[in-house]
Amino acid sequence: MALTMLNELLIEDPNPPMLLYQVSKTAQLDTLNYQSCFMQGVFAHFPEILFIHRTYNPMGKVLYTFLVDGPRVQLEGHLARAVYFAIPAKEDAEGLAQMFQVFKKFNPAWERVCTILVDPHFLPLPTLAMEFPAAEVLLSAFHICKFLQGKFYQLSLGQPVERVLLTSLQSTMCSATAGNLRKLYTLLSSCIPPTQLPELHSHWLLNDRIWLAHRWRSRAESSRYFQGLEVTTRVLSQFFGTTPCVEQGMVSLLRYMHQNSGDKASFSLGLSPQNNHAALDVSPESPKVEQLVEARIQHSLNAICTGPAAQLCLGELAVVQKSVHLIGSGSEKVNIQILEDTHRVQPQPPASCSCYFHQAFHLPCRHILAILSAHHQVLQPDMLPAQWTAGCAASLDNILGSKWSETLDKHLAVALLTEEVGQLLQHCSQEEFERRYSTLRELADSWIGPYEQVQL
Repeated sequence: MALTMLNELLIEDPNPPMLLYQVSKTAQLDTLNYQSCFMQGVFAHFPEILFIHRTYNPMGKVLYTFLVDGPRVQLEGHLARAVYFAIPAKEDAEGLAQMFQVFKKFNPAWERVCTILVDPHFLPLPTLAMEFPAAEVLLSAFHICKFLQGKFYQLSLGQPVERVLLTSLQSTMCSATAGNLRKLYTLLSSCIPPTQLPELHSHWLLNDRIWLAHRWRSRAESSRYFQGLEVTTRVLSQFFGTTPCVEQGMVSLLRYMHQNSGDKASFSLGLSPQNNHAALDVSPESPKVEQLVEARIQHSLNAICTGPAAQLCLGELAVVQKSVHLIGSGSEKVNIQILEDTHRVQPQPPASCSCYFHQAFHLPCRHILAILSAHHQVLQPDMLPAQWTAGCAASLDNILGSKWSETLDKHLAVALLTEEVGQLLQHCSQEEFERRYSTLRELADSWIGPYEQVQL
């Protein structure tokens, strides 16, 4: 009867989804693969980062939920990011390989998957690596957070210590900088008995590769991200994790999705039932175009550059996202102003800029990245010197040492001091300005001589 209800639910859908299931000899659901047309369209738009969550029901069957993740994904609705549901016959290599192969058969965009986020208990990593050979498999920040929360409760540390750890964990997850993660690691080392500390796998906090996949989010974005996933996983547990009947659990879950998330997500994506694979709206009026362009630039940086180069350039991109203004353009060169600095940019490869960052590191600076963002372009390999391209074995210390010079070091020191003085002069009263300006005037005259006009 549950299978009949499931089929009836599919008939109600104006765009029939993909549903494959296999029934055992005892008339029990053995395997299931489900993906609506809308879910397929979402994955086709955002295939770069795949988030896998597992939900177990009382009978031991497990529901694999595939969700899209990353900076480009801006979807409303608790399950709007879900792009695939699957129940394997068994959680062994054969069962999971079959599940992933069915997913790939119906989703050609699987070849563009760069990162797969999983939970700490996900054991069949070799199968995942075999089916997605080009993807990097990482622990997800959300699952690490849930894992540590569970451990804090299990260890019976006492309410005061437990409260301190939970508060610190929540704060760190919303601002996962290397310093904050190190502080949390130190806190765990001091609060958890040495015999129990290995159970927490606190070394995960020091694995920077895990947190680079999450660190791009602001504090507010991180908070919304964790809250959204918390609601999503609870919905999955409510409908599938508490129901002994697998078929009934899936019917309830899919009906909930139809009633609560389909319309909102479709509106956010700009997809219509008549054209689920329509292109995203890229008109100038679209509020998410800028976010999508910057996300593509970020992805190109991670794909083309070495790790150190990507970190340096992502720092420059962060400035672009906050304070970039095009102040003039020509056929070949564009002037860019960010905050108080104005520089000359040559955007055509090999790209160049007069700023200190580019002169020192020969990497795409905030001004070059601003040009790319304004023109809806991404980083190209010919914009980088050979030593910065992905796969290069040179160390960061060697590269920095080869590009540094005493002249550039002095230039940076002077530029920073000039900027600081300029800020102080702009934000003081008129009386204070006159006094400070007079001091600078006297200092300049004493260095250069009273007979030369020194412009301040």
